[in-house]
Amino acid sequence: MSTTCNTIVKRVNKKTHSTNEDTLAVEEPLEIRLSFEKDFFQHEINLSITMRTPGNDKELAIGFLFTEGIIDTIDYIISINTSGENIITISLRKDVSFEMKNLERHFYTSSSCGVCGKTSIEAIHTIKNSPIRNNNLSFKASFIYNLPSVLRQEQNIFNQTGGLHASALFNSEGDLTLLNEDVGRHNALDKLIGSALINKLVPLENYLLLLSGRASFELIQKATMAGIKIIAAIGAPSSLAVQLAREREMTLIGFLRNEQFNIYCGESRISIGE
Repeated sequence: MSTTCNTIVKRVNKKTHSTNEDTLAVEEPLEIRLSFEKDFFQHEINLSITMRTPGNDKELAIGFLFTEGIIDTIDYIISINTSGENIITISLRKDVSFEMKNLERHFYTSSSCGVCGKTSIEAIHTIKNSPIRNNNLSFKASFIYNLPSVLRQEQNIFNQTGGLHASALFNSEGDLTLLNEDVGRHNALDKLIGSALINKLVPLENYLLLLSGRASFELIQKATMAGIKIIAAIGAPSSLAVQLAREREMTLIGFLRNEQFNIYCGESRISIGE
């Protein structure tokens, strides 16, 4: 399935109008199913439907299961199967156990909100935190200033459509390691974390996470579960995002644009004078 499509639009300004072709980001539903054994019986449930940009569906499903606290590692999974273009089924090992109450968190996920429909306030809080083994990671402010331009150069679909979010990982040497795009902020991050799990990079305490938009509570929660300690967002953070970042002793940067940014917490990891 293509990630973009074309449509005819009427472009209008004060001086003229014209008919042109425009490129749009594709948005399609993905149904994530979970297959597992419990009490000697095999079960298969429809875990979630998320509106996403097609592509990296395997990574999206894996990242979703991880950030929902259902799996701790890629090794919990024995198979991943797709049915058509919009259904993916993940089968867990027989010896994998998890809290059944986590499966009560079934919800329809729009492309803009990953916590819509969760059944309780408690359900939106972090289930597990990845162990942190490196508290010495730091980045120079001069490097952080350049992150938006690096991200924009690598956002292939955004450059065609102007309509996608992105999440990116940069290592301690400042190199771009992983990048994923999606119409949904939470999907882009789940795809990124899923890719990191597949590549055995989690916990991600040696990386900086860059978000192309705002920093919401849910994105900070997902990052926390993956072991990320430094997050930079081009947009604004929410109050709850800042609160969670402070509780988890993370570094949170917002309004990263035009060679300036705000540090909301964890400034010791940023070398401001360099």
